[in-house]
Amino acid sequence: MRLALLTHEPFHPPTGGGSAEAVYLVEEFVRRGHEVHLFGPDFPDSAAVASRMGFTVHPFRRWTMGRYARARNLKYLLYPGALAQFVRSVMTERQAADPGFRFDLILAQHTISAVAAGRLKRDLDVPIVFNFLDYLTGFMETWPAWSIPRPVVRALTGFELSLPRRFDADGILTVSTPLAERFASTGFPTDRVRAIQYGHDARRFFPGIEQAPEADPVVVMHGSFDRHHLGAIARETVLRVAAARPTTRFRFVGQRTAGLERFSRDVCALAPDARVELPGFVPYDEVCRELKGAAVGLVPYEESNGTHCAFVAKAVEYLACGIPVASTPLENLRRYFSDELAVRFSARFHGADLAAVVLAWLETPLAERQRWGRAASDRVRRDLDWSVVTGNAADFVERLAAGRVAAGG
Repeated sequence: MRLALLTHEPFHPPTGGGSAEAVYLVEEFVRRGHEVHLFGPDFPDSAAVASRMGFTVHPFRRWTMGRYARARNLKYLLYPGALAQFVRSVMTERQAADPGFRFDLILAQHTISAVAAGRLKRDLDVPIVFNFLDYLTGFMETWPAWSIPRPVVRALTGFELSLPRRFDADGILTVSTPLAERFASTGFPTDRVRAIQYGHDARRFFPGIEQAPEADPVVVMHGSFDRHHLGAIARETVLRVAAARPTTRFRFVGQRTAGLERFSRDVCALAPDARVELPGFVPYDEVCRELKGAAVGLVPYEESNGTHCAFVAKAVEYLACGIPVASTPLENLRRYFSDELAVRFSARFHGADLAAVVLAWLETPLAERQRWGRAASDRVRRDLDWSVVTGNAADFVERLAAGRVAAGG
């Protein structure tokens, strides 16, 4: 199968979140003998990376893309049309040399690239599969009303859910069962939907022997620290835990975004003695180093459709490192980890409740935390290593492609 994979994020090196999955997905398709063509933003040493991994790269260079690029939201709006045009131009060049050149399937990573793939289906008569690694616009529900009016948010979330039906997608992959159910509620056929969850690299995320002193515990959170990551719940959680256990260190691992800097300033203004650590951005394959030794991994998300439908990467990676998790009651995490002893949820989306969960973990004997943490690590290694997640995705894509061939498409 000749496969075109479309993405709006630089492919390599992975920075975590959805961008990490693309690397392992390409590896799986290449391992199965498929010809993969990657269309996405340029990245360092793109030709060398593609040669080493065995795929063809078509770098988008009209403007810089990335999680921390300037005017990111405007670029996201313009990117689908530009990406679709770019794919068409590559097709024209290839077909000039080989009139029989065509793609057997287009796989779009994330919502932004799904719009481009939908436009290309009509032009190229190629089956398309959307891989939704989150409910992107659902996160906007927690943004301040002054920054985006509520009617606009409702329109955007409705538009995102309509994409599979609007473009008659041949299939969709979702990061969670709740997200799959929301697409199904629009009338999209359930036999064309597969929830694949979210994975981790078990070679890079595993329990360590390091452990901060019990009198000096570390509560850790890592991520891209976008607007929806650090709100009132996170702030109150830190303040309450710091007041109850003043020696606790709070380590926020990731890009020092404006949101993270503001959060740190607010916390320190209200609690000058709070011990907040900001080590900065850490590459995906080095994140585990920053997590090891932590007593608790924090998931302090506010409530929204975006967070309810997410399979929060940080929760999987905390558990892979044997670190107990304290989380707000997110729908997908609660369902998937309903029987997991190493994950505890607050009763409500409230900082006081989440702080109580963190404090309960800190009061749990170390031997007990470690026993539950290692059992959780074994489970996610078995069920959520990238080889399992991407294997599930590849099986689904291959089945759809085979069905198209059998139908004479």
